[in-house]
Amino acid sequence: MSAASVERPHGDRPLIAEAGRLMDRNPGYRVEIIGGKLLVSPPPDGPHAVVLTELMVPFLSAGLHGAESLVVQGIGLWLPTGTEDYAIPDLSLVDADYEEHYVENNCYEPACFRLVLEVTSSNWKADLRDKVKAYASAKLPVYVIVDRKYQRLHVLTDPAGDDYENHRPYSPGEIATLPGSIGAEVTLDVGQIIKAGQTNAN
Repeated sequence: MSAASVERPHGDRPLIAEAGRLMDRNPGYRVEIIGGKLLVSPPPDGPHAVVLTELMVPFLSAGLHGAESLVVQGIGLWLPTGTEDYAIPDLSLVDADYEEHYVENNCYEPACFRLVLEVTSSNWKADLRDKVKAYASAKLPVYVIVDRKYQRLHVLTDPAGDDYENHRPYSPGEIATLPGSIGAEVTLDVGQIIKAGQTNAN
């Protein structure tokens, strides 16, 4: 994905233009703008991809990919935290009519997102700090983080300002139940998810 689809002249969007150049020069890298700063993430490793597949299964089994909502990977989310801010969550649950919420730069309004999920990589601090603020500011109702570094799964709900009122970490051996507000009951086996995300180096 590149920033070539930006409707406004690049002069009006210098950071987005630079993000597009970075993506063109670094295929497979994910470039986001959080808080007016470019965040560049390396291509995900194999276990990162396996975790995403493991996570999709309970959402699909709950019937959340259909007429009312869709489970999608790598869809752009326009953020209210800056004039060019956007993120690309690893996994999102969006309303089925998300295309009606298009903004620009292959990004969509936060209002059509029911849940966003990140699986940590080498830039794990961004998922645990910067994106918490950004996603709460966008009033995203549920933010799930698979923290591969510290082997936990975090469920954040009830955005208030630039933070979430409820932040529940789960450890392997526990089952995380996501809020029914996403459209169905979804439970996540934390141990299974964390195990799927381990690399030989961990």
